[in-house]
Amino acid sequence: MDAATLSTAIDATIAAAPWESGYLRLVVTRGVGALGLDPRSCTAPSVFILAGTLQLITAEGRRGARLIIAATRRLGADGLDPRIKSLNYLNPILARLEAQYAGADEAIMLNAAGRVAEGTADNVFIVRARRLLTPPVTEGALEGVTRGILLELAGAAGIEALERPLSPYDLHTADECLLTGTAAELVPVAEIDGRPLRHCPGPVYTELAGRFQQLVAAETREAS
Repeated sequence: MDAATLSTAIDATIAAAPWESGYLRLVVTRGVGALGLDPRSCTAPSVFILAGTLQLITAEGRRGARLIIAATRRLGADGLDPRIKSLNYLNPILARLEAQYAGADEAIMLNAAGRVAEGTADNVFIVRARRLLTPPVTEGALEGVTRGILLELAGAAGIEALERPLSPYDLHTADECLLTGTAAELVPVAEIDGRPLRHCPGPVYTELAGRFQQLVAAETREAS
């Protein structure tokens, strides 16, 4: 499937969707083949487009999400490269179940070394002394699109943004914490493991969220 054909299929999916605002997911599999793990029996990939609405965090949670640090660990980069966007969601699902059992909105997953990797479907940022900090992808974090945009917006706003390893202690003692994701966009965090953050939403979140919404509005107008 070439780019033009894919673009036409995307436009047709959007036109058929009943929502003014929604979510598209493009999925490519290795195709139909025999039972088993040998991919050589799959002669052509399957491509499909999913359209729908997606709410990873409740409306109440978006005003201040409650997080836990999950016991389920993020798969290491030596086992599965976090830059690969695959459908292998078993570990995040297990961590999300932990959050649900604890009455929380989302779970933070640590890597094998006990440092912060990411959420179940989002990247994690903290703010300390007006510096924006997030784990590097080498810690097991997905190189998220919204994550990259936020780092750029921070630079434009004169907010120092750094990629550096973070510990659970860093989360608990942060001035602010926020989550980013394609569906979640930007979400402020109110508490982690039952401990409230100093600010929610904090001044850095408020400034960056405003800039992000301006960017989305501008790009949406250009695409319409």
